[in-house]
Amino acid sequence: MIRFSRVRYRVLQFWQTLWAPRHSVDLVYVEARLPPRLRALFCTMPKSEQHHAVKVSRSLEAQGLSDPDLITAALLHDVGKARVRPRLWERVLVVLGEHFVPQRADLWSQGAPRGLRRGFVIRRQHPAWGVELAAAAGATPRTLALIRDHHRPNVVDSELVALQAADDVGGCRTTT
Repeated sequence: MIRFSRVRYRVLQFWQTLWAPRHSVDLVYVEARLPPRLRALFCTMPKSEQHHAVKVSRSLEAQGLSDPDLITAALLHDVGKARVRPRLWERVLVVLGEHFVPQRADLWSQGAPRGLRRGFVIRRQHPAWGVELAAAAGATPRTLALIRDHHRPNVVDSELVALQAADDVGGCRTTT
């Protein structure tokens, strides 16, 4: 069953992604929280992902969560999308596929990111790609674990649960 709040959220998410390139990212906020190599990595992300990451990070801080590893992970959790950038229509396809045919969506997320499966592969692989990129830029093991697991279900780590919640709701999460 489709909940109205979820439909509203997805429509809002679509428009935010569409218009993100026209708005500047709060780089002063990012500079205060990331060292130079990680800040440079942040700047490789698509602008829509940068906006989203800042929203997720601010959402965590608004909840009183300020652990540097958590905030760094919030700012870089989708950095794997810098390796293979999802297109807007692919994001829509992934949302629809995961909702209406989840088993097929899982199958489509395997293999190389080519053709119609590209968005599904990005959705599945971006956490691992992000860990590789963040590790090369000097992220801590804790930050890497948070990035790696930010889509993993059924977690017990309270900071990871908070990151997932902010990513899914508070930060108007982007799906692929």
